[in-house]
Amino acid sequence: MATPFPNIYTHRKVAETASKACDVCYKPSTSVMITPDKKDFFYICPVHLKDRNFATPKIDEEAVKAKREKELAEEKEKLMKEYEERQKKKKEKEKEKEKEKDKDGKDKSKDKDEEKKKDEDNDKDKAKADDENDTPTEEEPRVFELKQVFYQQRIQKKRQAEAAKRDRERASQPGYFPSVPSDLPSR
Repeated sequence: MATPFPNIYTHRKVAETASKACDVCYKPSTSVMITPDKKDFFYICPVHLKDRNFATPKIDEEAVKAKREKELAEEKEKLMKEYEERQKKKKEKEKEKEKEKDKDGKDKSKDKDEEKKKDEDNDKDKAKADDENDTPTEEEPRVFELKQVFYQQRIQKKRQAEAAKRDRERASQPGYFPSVPSDLPSR
């Protein structure tokens, strides 16, 4: 017998007002697991999704690769800008040194240049610290595959619900229950 729906569930969030009991621990939850064809869904706590005995994340290798390439391109662009800025500063420093040689080396200008240099070094250190703090947070996986035990439970619940629906439909049809006998009982 074919399975009624695939064992691939997508994690989605709903509004706080639409929260319902988690299928595992019965606490209110806003996280929903739903199949791609929308035939099955259930509420689940995000903590259970991290449990390897409940579900395993399905990682889209192409999406991960594309994301990694995008990050590398951004990093490369950032490094190129930093390099260009350093080259500009280096040229400016060379020009300043030439001007100093022409001025016959005044002490005040040297002190000012040293202060500027220290300020630039401090700015670079701050920029590097900010870059390190900007590390992107890992996104949680969105697609999961339930472990076989939980998947079988989902299938069983779905089949029981369908059987109950069929039974209700049959009971509402005339002729489902036997009619009352119209003849008198024989002695």
